[in-house]
Amino acid sequence: MTAIPSPSQAVWYLGPLPIRAYSLLMVLAVAVGSWVTRRRWTARGGEPGTVADIATWAVPFGLIGARLYHVATDWQQYFGPGRNPLRAFAIWEGGISIWGAIAGGALGAWLACRRRGIPLRDFADAVAPGIAFGQAIARWGNWFNQELYGRPTTLPWALEIDPAHRPPGLESTATYHPAFLYESLWNLGVAGLVLWAERRFRLDRGRAFALYAAAYTTGRAWIEWLRVDPAPLVLGLRFNVWTALLVFAAAVAYLTATRRRPAGRG
Repeated sequence: MTAIPSPSQAVWYLGPLPIRAYSLLMVLAVAVGSWVTRRRWTARGGEPGTVADIATWAVPFGLIGARLYHVATDWQQYFGPGRNPLRAFAIWEGGISIWGAIAGGALGAWLACRRRGIPLRDFADAVAPGIAFGQAIARWGNWFNQELYGRPTTLPWALEIDPAHRPPGLESTATYHPAFLYESLWNLGVAGLVLWAERRFRLDRGRAFALYAAAYTTGRAWIEWLRVDPAPLVLGLRFNVWTALLVFAAAVAYLTATRRRPAGRG
């Protein structure tokens, strides 16, 4: 049976210094996202240094938000009998959430934009494809960590998971849906959709970002439904599925409310 192998290790040591694949991919994701955003921002007439200034606020706020959301929704991994609460700070081990990253990053970007007198929605339109490209890269960190995979499967593109990383009750099952790959490819498609839609339609006033949010959450909902890692449930659905549905509804409502009406005749 063919399958995608998982990496044999996710950390290398340069003397006493650990070099983690997850961290390297996060740095690459931020770099690529910032580069795409800078090109789009300057193409719109913005100053080249603006993106770097805003990133110095958005990136740390985003990382903090990403970790806080993860710990809040998966608190049982860090608190309670037999757990080490200090691991909540071990971000290098993995465990961050795009929902918290977007919320925290948006707060940091808003603070930076306010300082520079820039409308946040204009910057959000410039950053939208860059976020999607960055997400596509960062998801490969889950591959290295052998985490956040989907249900068992024997499809040709199934992902091999080592016994130490398999979920309870499925220790004898070796292959699973590669959720990281599904989401990485979906994010590339989302970035392409936003870039195409901007050429085809007039997407301004935050509408490009809203399209990104609606498209991303559409894929995230079904990918989240595939996952087998423990997660809090609300009415039988994973909490993150509900989050995706709410963000999708808000994005579609914004796109509808800001739709430009054709000029009247006469």
